[in-house]
Amino acid sequence: MDNQGLVFERQQEATAGVFEPVISSPVTRAIFELALRVAPYPTTVLITGETGTGKEVLASYIHRQSPRAKHPFIKVNCGAIPESLLESELFGYERGAFTGARKEGAIGLFEAAHPGTLLLDEISELPIMAQAKLLRALQEREIRRVGGTWSRNVDVRVIVCTNQNLDELVNQGLFRSDLYYRLNVVHFHIPALRERMDEIELLCEHFCKLVNKAYGLYKRFSPEAIEKLKAYHWPGNIRELRNLVERMFVTSPREVIGPTDLPQRYLCPPAVRWETRTLKEIVADAERKAILEALSRSPDRQSAARSLGIDYSTLSRKMNRLGIR
Repeated sequence: MDNQGLVFERQQEATAGVFEPVISSPVTRAIFELALRVAPYPTTVLITGETGTGKEVLASYIHRQSPRAKHPFIKVNCGAIPESLLESELFGYERGAFTGARKEGAIGLFEAAHPGTLLLDEISELPIMAQAKLLRALQEREIRRVGGTWSRNVDVRVIVCTNQNLDELVNQGLFRSDLYYRLNVVHFHIPALRERMDEIELLCEHFCKLVNKAYGLYKRFSPEAIEKLKAYHWPGNIRELRNLVERMFVTSPREVIGPTDLPQRYLCPPAVRWETRTLKEIVADAERKAILEALSRSPDRQSAARSLGIDYSTLSRKMNRLGIR
């Protein structure tokens, strides 16, 4: 493996839907290395991070590096399914279970994913009643269809994603604490792109290659344009950057895209980068980045703690609080 880090993007070739990592920084390298260690095991995985940071891509990578790679990888957005249909979508239903049901019944997503991987995106949107059913499925490794009288065993690895703070939702009574602890076995937190600004240039080069190949173009960004992009705060993260590259390639008449070609919002001064973030968030992000970098260049946690000027127990507490494994 390369000695740098990780950024993700979808391959734009015959293997549509396959995701490949793009190496770029020590912070993301730590995520990649942990994913490789976790992938062979059926452990439940929790992935957190802002929208557009690559949570689904990381989940896909874990699946493809696991023994389940040749089996289904089923993705479901928990926030996109009406609450009244959620249980039947996840667990299926028997004939006559409710008005409008198929007369032969239907399998749910858990059965469809067997013996592969089920990705539950936006897990924070799961209603409380459905949370109880999900907890049972995870603990017992079995599901019961709506209207059914007997249970079915399922062998499914579950990966969940969210851009919400589940700790806070638990404290507010909006998310079951027992389910949270059952999901939070291995926790990945993907930092926002504004915390990894050193990746902008490499990401731009990567996306330029993809779009050039897909559309038969020969365009690129000038160094001055790259500098402007490095000063932007990227609320949409990697997804926003990918979309901007495609937008500029299809709208700009020039082969070399300069600062004057960029939309006005990307010409804002660096001072706006932190305007939507609290001091607590800034401090937490800085601590997370410093710890990940120390861990990446140290042989063990004790050495990492010494390099940071703190003791081992303090480092362990900070890692737990920041979701670093």
